[in-house]
Amino acid sequence: MLKDQQQWALITGASSGIGEVFALEMASKGRNIVLVARTETKLIQLAERIERTYQVKAEVIVSDLSQVHAPQNVYEECQNRGIHIDILINNAGFATHGCFEQVDGSRQQDEIMLNVLAVTNMTHLFLPGMLQKQKGAVINVSSTAAFQPDPYMAVYGATKAFVLSFTEALYEENRKRGVQFLALCPGSTETSFFDIVGAEEASVGKRDTPEHVVAVAMRALESGKPYAVPGSGNYWTAQFTRLVPRKLMLRIVGGMLRPRSKGGKPEKAKA
Repeated sequence: MLKDQQQWALITGASSGIGEVFALEMASKGRNIVLVARTETKLIQLAERIERTYQVKAEVIVSDLSQVHAPQNVYEECQNRGIHIDILINNAGFATHGCFEQVDGSRQQDEIMLNVLAVTNMTHLFLPGMLQKQKGAVINVSSTAAFQPDPYMAVYGATKAFVLSFTEALYEENRKRGVQFLALCPGSTETSFFDIVGAEEASVGKRDTPEHVVAVAMRALESGKPYAVPGSGNYWTAQFTRLVPRKLMLRIVGGMLRPRSKGGKPEKAKA
C-alpha cells in the first residue's frame, strides 16, 4: 500500500540531474511527487522507482514547458487529479552559447519561454493554493550566471538574473504569509546541461554534484534564506562580482566564456 500523504511536491525538469535528485529527496521525506518533463519514458521509470523505494505516490505529467500554454495545462491536470501542490520546484531550464546573433533565434525564444515565462506562470498558478493554506514553498533554480552579465551566454545569464530577482522579491512579499521562497544558484554541475549547451567552455570551475546542490538547497530552505549558492568558491565568486568594476568583470567573464576554436584556443574577439 502507498502512503496517502497530504503533502505534494511538483518538480519540473524531473527526468534527470538536479530535478531527479530533488524528486528523490522529497520522496525520502514522505512527500508525494508530481514529475514534469518532456521525456515520458524516463519519468515513468523514475515514478516507479519512487513508489517502490519510498512507498509514496508519484504522478507523471508529460509537458514541454517552453510552450506558452503548458503551465496552465500542468496546473489543470493537477486540479483534475485532485492534487494540491505544497512545494513547487521550478528546475527546468537550458542555456545557449555563442555570439548572440549567431545563435538560432527560435532556440533563444524557447530559452526565454522556459527559463522565464514558465517559472513565472507556474509560480503564479500554484502560489494562491499555498497562500490559502498559509503553508508552502517555492524553489526556483537560478544560477551563478545570475550575478553578472554573461557574454556569449547573454540570454541565459539574463534569464537567470530574472529568476534570482523575481524569487527574492517574492521571498519578501510572502515572508509573513506562510510561503517560503528560495532562489537556488548552482555553478557548474554534473548533469546533461552542458551536453545540451554543446560547449565545454560554458562550464566554469570544478563541477558540483546534483546531490550536494540539493542538500544545500534543503538546508537553505530550512534556515529561511532567500537564495543559496552551493560551494564556497561559487559563493565568494558571486560576491566578488559585486565589488569589481563592471567593465572589468565583463572582460573577465567574456574571456572565460568566449567560444573556442577547433584547436581549443579562444577565438579572437572581433572589433
